[in-house]
Amino acid sequence: MLPVQLLEWNRTEADYPRDGTIAGLFKQQVAKTPDALAVVAKDRQLSYRELDARSNRLARRLQRLGVKPDTLVGVAMGRSETLVISLLAILKAGGAYVPLDPTHPKERLSLIIEDSGIPILLTTSEMRERLPLHLSCLAVLNVDGVLDVQIPAPALQESNAVEGGAASHNLAYVIYTSGSTGKPKGVMLENRNVVNFFTGMDRAIGCEPGVWLAVTSVSFDISVLELLWTLTRGFKVVVHGDEGAATIADEIIRNGVTHLQMTPSLARILTLDARAFAALGLLKQMLLGGEAVPASLIHHVRQVFNGEIYNMYGPTETTIWSTTYRVREPGSTVSIGRPIANTQIYMLDAEFNSVPVGEIGELFIGGDGVARGYWNRPDLTAERFLNIPSLSAQPIYRTGDLARFLPDGNVEFLGRADYQVKLRGHRIEPGEIEAILEQCHGVRQAVVVVREDREGDKRLIAYLVAEDTGPEAVGTLRSVLELKLPDYMVPSAFVFLPELPLTNNGKIDRKALLKLPPPNLAAGSAVSQPESPPSNEIERIVAAAWQDALGIPNVGINDNFFDLGAHSLTVAEVQAKLQEALGRDVALLDLFQFSTVSALASHLAGTQSVAAATQVSDRAQRRKLARQR
Repeated sequence: MLPVQLLEWNRTEADYPRDGTIAGLFKQQVAKTPDALAVVAKDRQLSYRELDARSNRLARRLQRLGVKPDTLVGVAMGRSETLVISLLAILKAGGAYVPLDPTHPKERLSLIIEDSGIPILLTTSEMRERLPLHLSCLAVLNVDGVLDVQIPAPALQESNAVEGGAASHNLAYVIYTSGSTGKPKGVMLENRNVVNFFTGMDRAIGCEPGVWLAVTSVSFDISVLELLWTLTRGFKVVVHGDEGAATIADEIIRNGVTHLQMTPSLARILTLDARAFAALGLLKQMLLGGEAVPASLIHHVRQVFNGEIYNMYGPTETTIWSTTYRVREPGSTVSIGRPIANTQIYMLDAEFNSVPVGEIGELFIGGDGVARGYWNRPDLTAERFLNIPSLSAQPIYRTGDLARFLPDGNVEFLGRADYQVKLRGHRIEPGEIEAILEQCHGVRQAVVVVREDREGDKRLIAYLVAEDTGPEAVGTLRSVLELKLPDYMVPSAFVFLPELPLTNNGKIDRKALLKLPPPNLAAGSAVSQPESPPSNEIERIVAAAWQDALGIPNVGINDNFFDLGAHSLTVAEVQAKLQEALGRDVALLDLFQFSTVSALASHLAGTQSVAAATQVSDRAQRRKLARQR
């Protein structure tokens, strides 16, 4: 039995349209504000009426292809208005979307396609060549032609309202997250989960329409707040493209952005650039989440920003955010706040008994946000979604996070109870990386941990016991991981040990690994003599600045700075070195956007357009092209 105090804190009952769907809520908003701007993407914009018509047309096409309630439809495309149209069309047709990030390795995309069994994949002509489309059971629809602006008269009825037949209990999306067994797992979220979440956001941050800059990948569930909650509340949504952080300041200023949601890592990067830092001061609301928010970041942001700051917390399995906290004057830590509408928070011990206020327990989440479970994983669903009748008549989700209730009812997050980590907003199971490493020839043991040897700079480090420990072995291991995992799951360094430290009971001692000296990140990149050394003066200046900052004797003109171990503090150091050497200002965000010597030198010399340099320097793009060869 819960203490009266905890019962009171968990009284979050709120009315919401329990029979509603995301598509239905969007339809209602279209009727309210048909001529208001709904989506802006670069120089293209759509009113609510236009967005409705185009998504209706695509939804009808999907229905003819067999999409009905609970049909999964893959989505693989760049960030544009077409992406928003596609998500709405799938929901209107009654189906559920499965995001596939085209920047991820083909092997990982193939795993998701095969595991989900999606019968249809929506993509664009530009992205189609980058995807693993060898599966004969997969129907691939290029949406470019379906969404042509010029519509023949006989097809006008295609833009009329669509009745997809989905109910509140039908799936809205399935998002794949990292899995400890080496295989990603799909989390099933129903329309009712999301509609309840929308009500929770209304109460937590307010729903007065504004201008929302959507910066998050659709394969990350917080994009649902940016792209769907907003469009059911009358916002103008500005879709940030694939250019990286360098254009965020421009988009805030140009579009009069009022709301921005981001990870603390991205916020920290933006504060390092004077123009981007100043642009943050133009916002009305800033939402931070996906990883722990350091109090130092809040203090820094408050130098320019006087609006509302919210710290958000929640796993994918309980529908995006489950708790919120309006940050005013942070202490040494920033609380994750209280549960949103129709959500309950429990701190339990190993026997699933409630722990007293102030004591540390494992955080469990109950309520209407709890997902249906994992796609085709009944064993894992039973393990993580527990029936505890003394607490709830419905399953509650075991997060694996440690936390405690503070005396005022807010929750303090204290880290993980297991080895799962959060890195730049991404949830990562080190076991997935370890499983792939241990399949590599000559690797006997592998352990992956997160180290933070400089404040705010967390990095994945792989510790291995292996037969081959030379630079070529590092290159081989990195190449294998890059073919199977997204960039954010590839360790920054590989450290070879004769044996891994063990605890008294014979288990690997991960804490002992963290006490080892910081790894040589440069060595982890397997760079020796560069294949392409600098060939002109500005390339030599750029290369020298990076060599000094990274402590590396050689940097080739095509080496990616972040593969070599660069981080936000290194970038700031290089900016200062370049400004001194060149005698002029260098924008900090340019160093993130132009991430090779060649691209940055060309940009600084004015001999290459931003678009061309971005294409050359973008890390994910280079890797995708390499995999296709």
